[in-house]
Amino acid sequence: MTSVIALDHSDAAWYVVHCRAQQQFRAEQHLTQQGYVCFLPVVQVERIKRGKRVLQTEPLFPNYLFIHLSCVDDNWAPIRSTRGVLRLVSFGANPIAVPDALIDRLKQRIAQAPCLSALQQGDAVHVNIGSYSGIDAVFMAFDGAERIIILLNLLNQPQQIKVSLANVRKIDH
Repeated sequence: MTSVIALDHSDAAWYVVHCRAQQQFRAEQHLTQQGYVCFLPVVQVERIKRGKRVLQTEPLFPNYLFIHLSCVDDNWAPIRSTRGVLRLVSFGANPIAVPDALIDRLKQRIAQAPCLSALQQGDAVHVNIGSYSGIDAVFMAFDGAERIIILLNLLNQPQQIKVSLANVRKIDH
């Protein structure tokens, strides 16, 4: 009885590109225009600027992005001279490959990240973490940059509680 083992001849892998300070978006744009496949994980972050709450897109890993390359087929030479790029993260002279599973998990996590900027007073939210985990509440107001005030019904009494913005998700109806 002979068994046949299918070999995967694809030697493509993900690598980490170290970008110049605050230029990861530029580097991604220029690398993509050259035909490379890039992944720049970003998150939506609420910041207070000039007294107003604004939603900003920021890189999950500042000054880094991922690039999918083949050791054989791809031309690696133009990468270093691309605007915004400093170098490929390497150990010695060899770039370090990142497991595909890690990139897949990052993509899933980014896709599932809540966008809380649309919270309006009276919106229903679900508490994910902490002593109130699993409880639905009503969003009342923002309390600084990282916390919110929610209204819980505890023991048939309405209670205003302050929780971290990261510990709730908006309930979509």
